[in-house]
Amino acid sequence: MIRHTLDLDAVQAFVRVAELGSFTRAAEISGTTQSAVSLKVKRLEDRLGCRLIERTPRHVKLSVRGAAFLGHARGLLDAQDRALNALDETRHRIAIGISDHVAGPELPALIRHMNAQNPDLLIEIRIGSSGDLLQQYDSRELDAVIARVDTGRDDGETFAEESFHWFAAIGWQHRPDDAIPVASMPEPCGVRLMAGDLLDAAGVTWRETFVGGGVATVAAAVMAGLGIAALSPRMLPLGAVDVGPKLGLPDLPRLPLVLHSRVTEERPRVALLALKAAFKSVVRD
Repeated sequence: MIRHTLDLDAVQAFVRVAELGSFTRAAEISGTTQSAVSLKVKRLEDRLGCRLIERTPRHVKLSVRGAAFLGHARGLLDAQDRALNALDETRHRIAIGISDHVAGPELPALIRHMNAQNPDLLIEIRIGSSGDLLQQYDSRELDAVIARVDTGRDDGETFAEESFHWFAAIGWQHRPDDAIPVASMPEPCGVRLMAGDLLDAAGVTWRETFVGGGVATVAAAVMAGLGIAALSPRMLPLGAVDVGPKLGLPDLPRLPLVLHSRVTEERPRVALLALKAAFKSVVRD
């Protein structure tokens, strides 16, 4: 029986849609349009003679045959990468800084999306405050930075926004006559500065009760009942509650995710685009 060869660009489009759960995100990585990605997947489905992806107005999910094909599709792309890398003696590398207020518990899955674009790419990731990471970016220690708070610079791309709220542990009680206890990261954390400024502007009496070296540490202090913190919902474990309305605290704005990048080489650029698209999916969800 004669088998038609597969278009590897179409296979790659299918894998990206499957991994990101979105034709839009897959298009961003590919540097093309959603309709172009959709057309590639449709041509692949026609070639295979079966539907790979079930499309609905709100969700994208694999069909039974699509799920069965996904592992083989990845294998095809891996084989292509090995063949191309055999002729390319250059070891590509990318160093990325990610704000601690951005990284979150999904970071392992996001790194996997990057690695899937080029398994031979050397990836270096540093986690820290946006201010510290941007200093390293300016000194060319980092090729790209995903920062949380707008620092007044005009060299970044805002690609998503995320809500923030005042969180405390379930059962935590505030005595009305006491200052609000607040847990935060140390300076120069932009979220810390923003939260303090908003509390001061609203005339809220507060005191700092805990300073953590990372968001996970601050979240742990919140869950231990040491006070409240300004955090994104996805940064906290189950059992945290938004106490802002109850305490009459000022609303926190949606904060941007800003990408600063000087990456131009194709393979690192595609991996960075995959990371950005994956973050957009996480924030959207």
